[in-house]
Amino acid sequence: MLDFKNILFYSLFLFSFASFTKKSEHLVSINSLSSSFYLDIRYATSNNFLGEKLYDCSVCLLLPEVAEALNNANYYFCDRGFVLTLFDCYRPLSVQKKMWTKVPNPIYVANPAIGSVHNRGAAVDLTLKTINGKNIDMGTEYDFFGRAAHIDNLNLPNEVVVNRKILQDGMKSFGFVTIQSEWWHFNFVKKNGSPVLNSPLPCNQAF
Repeated sequence: MLDFKNILFYSLFLFSFASFTKKSEHLVSINSLSSSFYLDIRYATSNNFLGEKLYDCSVCLLLPEVAEALNNANYYFCDRGFVLTLFDCYRPLSVQKKMWTKVPNPIYVANPAIGSVHNRGAAVDLTLKTINGKNIDMGTEYDFFGRAAHIDNLNLPNEVVVNRKILQDGMKSFGFVTIQSEWWHFNFVKKNGSPVLNSPLPCNQAF
């Protein structure tokens, strides 16, 4: 005789697994589209504002439409002698909570109760390098929390102002907008309202 409780348990287990898998498969690796990006995923290292490693691997995952737009933006910059360097892409909600514990200031870290656009697979932190790998001066380091990183701060060397404008104008052409407090952060407008995800990074997969 079949045990109804066991059937119910396994049905719920399979449903949960299928839902988790569906969410995970909803994101794609930028490397599946192109190998021409520079990856400097800071939260896969201790070189970040928390001073600790938060990701088990260095990978950039995004919603498919966002990844395609970012790839097109990189082609645009490559034609002009630059390459995009990626600092962060999809970020699990669990990591967002750790960040909020450290810096509970919504100007710099999104409240996990609402969720970051990073948690939705629709935001990317990035900068520019030259085709030859030379860093482009943007005025501050990545994740600098202060006025110098704000996009409306023009009290900077002219070279920095010009470099930021090149980055912002190029990204805007492909559907991305930045935020006031971080020159490196870009949201893909069409997907701002996508669901918040907490799927772990699939570090056991080859990209």
